[in-house]
Amino acid sequence: MAARGRVFAIVNQKGGVGKTTTSVNLAASLAASERSTLLIDLDPQANASSAYGIQSPPRQIYDALIGDCVMKDVSFPTELAYLQVVPAGTDLVGAEIELVNSEHREHRLERALADVRETYDFVLIDCPPSLSLLTLNALTAADAVLIPLQCEYYALEGLARLLETVERVREQLNPKLEVGGIVLTMVDRRNSLSGQVENEVRSHFGDLVFETVIPRNVRLSEAPSHGKPVILYDIRSTGARSYLRLTQELLRRCETAALATGERDGEST
Repeated sequence: MAARGRVFAIVNQKGGVGKTTTSVNLAASLAASERSTLLIDLDPQANASSAYGIQSPPRQIYDALIGDCVMKDVSFPTELAYLQVVPAGTDLVGAEIELVNSEHREHRLERALADVRETYDFVLIDCPPSLSLLTLNALTAADAVLIPLQCEYYALEGLARLLETVERVREQLNPKLEVGGIVLTMVDRRNSLSGQVENEVRSHFGDLVFETVIPRNVRLSEAPSHGKPVILYDIRSTGARSYLRLTQELLRRCETAALATGERDGEST
């Protein structure tokens, strides 16, 4: 098993690519695999929060970012025993303005996570659909980024810019940050363009792209309106099965990386 406290920022500056869907359902699937998981909603739209039925929370991630409370005070339980959610709320809209002149403003989330990250096997951060100060906080706190990429004509257009941002963060703020993988979302096998985009992404990025793809699926779209991840809404659906497979693939990658790190550490001693 990989080391505890593995933090993934789920990022794409383009909206509507399945970023929150991936955050919500990957977190649920990790919890279903009995990995203790914390999902942090860092998007002011708070869609990841409402996907778990959390509306107008009394405390939220904003309070932890500005130092009014610690992270465990804003973590809410869910129907899944191994999953807690840190919700977003309307106050998060103003957080960037308040933090912009603050000292170490890029490290606020990293500091807030310091006391709890080892409590969990995995921490997932659902980022805003922009390369903002909030996203920068997520990249500074994370071990790796997961990039949901919609199989459409403009899929690759913003990816180069995102990867450049990851590289700059690695150089200036977080030397351990790596690209943990690219998840192809909204795949429609009946659409030839979808297949062309998938082939192009795989030819460019090789093993960075997960073998598992996430299809267009009605149940995936319906689940958030019921305040549930898809595995609780309809575990037999294609969407649920896809996220469960993606989770197992992610776990295998983490275990392989942990073994490789252990071997390197052994060689250096």
